[in-house]
Amino acid sequence: MKPNIGILNALIRITCGFTMLAWATSKLVKRPWRDSYLVIAMLGGMKVGEGITRFCPLTALFENYQEKSPEKEEKEPIINPT
Repeated sequence: MKPNIGILNALIRITCGFTMLAWATSKLVKRPWRDSYLVIAMLGGMKVGEGITRFCPLTALFENYQEKSPEKEEKEPIINPT
Protein backbone atom coordinates (compact mmCIF):
# COMPACT_ATOMS: atom_id res chain seq x y z
CA MET A 1 0.00 0.00 0.00
CA LYS A 2 1.69 3.12 -1.24
CA PRO A 3 0.76 6.39 0.54
CA ASN A 4 -1.36 8.57 -1.70
CA ILE A 5 -2.04 11.58 0.55
CA GLY A 6 0.34 14.15 1.96
CA ILE A 7 1.43 14.79 5.55
CA LEU A 8 -0.79 17.86 6.02
CA ASN A 9 -3.80 16.03 4.59
CA ALA A 10 -3.11 13.09 6.92
CA LEU A 11 -2.90 15.37 9.97
CA ILE A 12 -6.19 17.03 9.04
CA ARG A 13 -7.85 13.63 8.59
CA ILE A 14 -6.58 12.44 11.99
CA THR A 15 -7.79 15.62 13.72
CA CYS A 16 -11.22 15.58 12.08
CA GLY A 17 -11.55 11.83 12.63
CA PHE A 18 -10.83 12.07 16.36
CA THR A 19 -13.23 15.02 16.61
CA MET A 20 -16.00 13.05 14.90
CA LEU A 21 -15.26 10.00 17.01
CA ALA A 22 -15.35 11.95 20.28
CA TRP A 23 -18.57 13.74 19.34
CA ALA A 24 -20.33 10.53 18.28
CA THR A 25 -19.14 8.68 21.39
CA SER A 26 -20.47 11.40 23.67
CA LYS A 27 -23.84 11.32 21.87
CA LEU A 28 -23.96 7.53 22.08
CA VAL A 29 -23.67 7.73 25.87
CA LYS A 30 -26.93 9.69 26.07
CA ARG A 31 -28.82 7.88 23.29
CA PRO A 32 -27.35 4.42 22.61
CA TRP A 33 -30.33 3.38 20.45
CA ARG A 34 -29.52 5.91 17.71
CA ASP A 35 -27.81 4.27 14.74
CA SER A 36 -26.75 7.54 13.13
CA TYR A 37 -24.23 8.23 15.90
CA LEU A 38 -22.75 4.77 15.41
CA VAL A 39 -22.32 5.43 11.68
CA ILE A 40 -20.60 8.75 12.39
CA ALA A 41 -18.30 7.01 14.89
CA MET A 42 -17.35 4.47 12.22
CA LEU A 43 -16.69 7.20 9.66
CA GLY A 44 -14.52 9.04 12.18
CA GLY A 45 -12.57 5.86 12.86
CA MET A 46 -12.05 5.39 9.12
CA LYS A 47 -10.70 8.94 8.81
CA VAL A 48 -8.25 8.31 11.66
CA GLY A 49 -7.12 5.10 9.96
CA GLU A 50 -6.68 6.88 6.63
CA GLY A 51 -4.59 9.56 8.31
CA ILE A 52 -2.36 7.09 10.12
CA THR A 53 -1.72 4.90 7.06
CA ARG A 54 -1.70 7.91 4.68
CA PHE A 55 -3.79 5.90 2.23
CA CYS A 56 -7.25 6.93 1.03
CA PRO A 57 -9.19 4.30 -0.94
CA LEU A 58 -11.34 6.90 -2.71
CA THR A 59 -8.27 8.80 -3.86
CA ALA A 60 -6.74 5.55 -5.09
CA LEU A 61 -9.91 4.72 -7.05
CA PHE A 62 -9.98 8.19 -8.58
CA GLU A 63 -6.31 8.02 -9.58
CA ASN A 64 -6.82 4.54 -11.01
CA TYR A 65 -9.79 5.77 -13.05
CA GLN A 66 -7.77 8.70 -14.36
CA GLU A 67 -4.97 6.41 -15.51
CA LYS A 68 -7.27 3.97 -17.30
CA SER A 69 -9.55 6.50 -18.97
CA PRO A 70 -8.72 6.98 -22.65
CA GLU A 71 -7.34 10.39 -23.37
CA LYS A 72 -9.14 12.42 -25.95
CA GLU A 73 -7.04 12.51 -29.06
CA GLU A 74 -6.94 15.76 -30.91
CA LYS A 75 -8.20 15.27 -34.41
CA GLU A 76 -6.82 17.33 -37.21
CA PRO A 77 -9.45 19.02 -39.32
CA ILE A 78 -10.03 17.42 -42.69
CA ILE A 79 -9.38 19.83 -45.53
CA ASN A 80 -11.37 19.29 -48.70
CA PRO A 81 -9.10 19.45 -51.79
CA THR A 82 -11.68 21.31 -53.91
